[in-house]
Amino acid sequence: MWVARRIVVALILVWIVASVVFLAIRLVPGDPAELMLSQGGVSPDAAVVAELREQLGLDRPVWDQYWANLRGLLVGDLGVSLTDQASVARQVFVRLPRTLELIAAAAILSVGFGIPLGLLAALRRGGWFDRAVMAAAGLSLSVPVFVVGTLMVLLLAQWLSLLPAGGFTPLARDPGRHFAQLLMPALTISSSLGPVLVSMTRASVIDVITRDHVRTARAKGVAPAAIVAHHVLRNALIPVVTVLALHLGTLLGGTVLVEYVFNYPGLSGLLVDSVNARDYPMVQGVVLVISVLFVALNLVMDLIYGMLDPRVRHA
Repeated sequence: MWVARRIVVALILVWIVASVVFLAIRLVPGDPAELMLSQGGVSPDAAVVAELREQLGLDRPVWDQYWANLRGLLVGDLGVSLTDQASVARQVFVRLPRTLELIAAAAILSVGFGIPLGLLAALRRGGWFDRAVMAAAGLSLSVPVFVVGTLMVLLLAQWLSLLPAGGFTPLARDPGRHFAQLLMPALTISSSLGPVLVSMTRASVIDVITRDHVRTARAKGVAPAAIVAHHVLRNALIPVVTVLALHLGTLLGGTVLVEYVFNYPGLSGLLVDSVNARDYPMVQGVVLVISVLFVALNLVMDLIYGMLDPRVRHA
């Protein structure tokens, strides 16, 4: 029942997001058809504007447009791009795996060094290792990602020639170059996400270590490694998972600067290009997909949260 309730809530949120995106696009000041045709300051002919409005379905009542939009979403139809008449869904789902792969790689790197370093810093609180880790985390958080990315390109690509400066190569064509081009963007994103996990893990572990059940385990003579693994880390990871979910959701639409620095053709870049081209169907499709993925990601993390803390399932 708990899982079913969470899924129902997620579906309701998806419907609300779809409705808000639909209305937000139509609340943009001005006539979308006229704006799209007004290039170079030239006023378009009224007949051409009327034809485009009919093509976009903007001449129909808003409620008709809304229901038509919902019916299309149910069958995966996100409309047609105004710039090249290509399917919005096709273009979005070509770019989407690239952005998801980039975020997944950044998450793996962040978790791989963030949680262990945060745990070790907490277990050695006040020592030189703790101070060094927290100083490095603070420094990394203070440097913007586009600066980190630019420095990586300068050092690893231009000076040392260890990695390609950017671009994208399909995995099937050249796996080695594919992962080489993925590494620097993923490291750049993890430079901001990893320190957050370090700080959160350290604070959470320090809090859990002082609780009664940990003291009881020590009094019973349980091995320190077993205490950390079974009594400390599992409980300490609950807030860490929550923070990770929020940051991963933000990254779905927040990788614009990273994709720009490394010329990485992901979903965020497509959104920026569509806004500049006033391609409203594409903008609506990209925003909707990002929003739905954010809801889905939070649903997954909510289920993981319930697995880590059984009390949540009875709340």
